[in-house]
Amino acid sequence: MTAPAIEQSTKEERRAYVLEAWKCLHDCPSCGKCHILKGRDAETLYADYIEGKRPYMDITLEIRNKSY
Repeated sequence: MTAPAIEQSTKEERRAYVLEAWKCLHDCPSCGKCHILKGRDAETLYADYIEGKRPYMDITLEIRNKSY
């Protein structure tokens, strides 16, 4: 599933995408989402994307490249 383009989506559509993409699967050893987010809230991390300020992939790459 590809993130909706900022210029072709609403704030609500972008928020829904983030929440669905990072939804807990209750299988931490196999999933890896918790490891990537490191206990942080996806909606907070992707706030700039949801608000239409930065592309989803830019934020994703930043999250994966930072060590917290």
